[in-house]
Amino acid sequence: MSVRNRVSLSLHEKNNCFMKLNYKKYGEGHPFIILHGLFGSLDNWQTHAKKIGEYYEVILVDNRNHGHSPHAELHTYDLMAEDLRELMDDLGIQEAIILGHSMGGKAAMRFTQLFPDRVKKLIVVDIGVKGYPMHHDAILEGLCSLDFDRITSRGEADKQLEQYVGNIAVRQFLLKNLYWVEKGKLAFRMNLAVLQEQMPEILKALPKQEVFTLTRFIKGELSNYILDEDIPELEEYFPDSDVVTIEGAGHWVHSEKPEEFIEAVLEFCLR
Repeated sequence: MSVRNRVSLSLHEKNNCFMKLNYKKYGEGHPFIILHGLFGSLDNWQTHAKKIGEYYEVILVDNRNHGHSPHAELHTYDLMAEDLRELMDDLGIQEAIILGHSMGGKAAMRFTQLFPDRVKKLIVVDIGVKGYPMHHDAILEGLCSLDFDRITSRGEADKQLEQYVGNIAVRQFLLKNLYWVEKGKLAFRMNLAVLQEQMPEILKALPKQEVFTLTRFIKGELSNYILDEDIPELEEYFPDSDVVTIEGAGHWVHSEKPEEFIEAVLEFCLR
């Protein structure tokens, strides 16, 4: 990595750098990297990876503090960009199409700001460049309420979490983070304590920096993550961009309207 491309980091931040991310590959062709959202993992994207893998070599990534990737004390977008740069270097990838959803979308945008020559095209799924108010209170409270010294089954965990998160689809998504440490003993793969502590970093706005990478924003019609009034700001950051709205979809656009989502992705990438 050349000196001019290094992210300016404090000594404490450098101690959290150079993370070897867990990843999984599908298909062959030009590299296509997918970054999942908060509380997710690469497993959430395997169905889409198989479809996109008919045209590209898809690399699904577990972001730091998620899935099978290592844990760290810090969780910033600059560090996530460094993580991705390190992975691309390790895999010998100079340039890739990069897709990110929610937190992963912000990480993908920050990576593009810092390393624009390494992004052929950028796809950002249902997240803007702006800062967001705290809106994960109930989810975090529910996740933190799970006492794995007492809870010994996924069913018990679901019943406990239901007191805080009524939506069964959201609960199922969150509970995918559970794994068996040993017989009868559950735990989270994600680093819940750090994610809770670093939430202000996860929700903060991106630095204002214009990038001319060809970009597509895909938003859910029923989601409030990208509002109509946000679009001018998106165009200031990414002038060579467009916005596609998937009708009838909320924040999890890719799982709620998978066919329409894949069509929007491939139409943009293959043209």
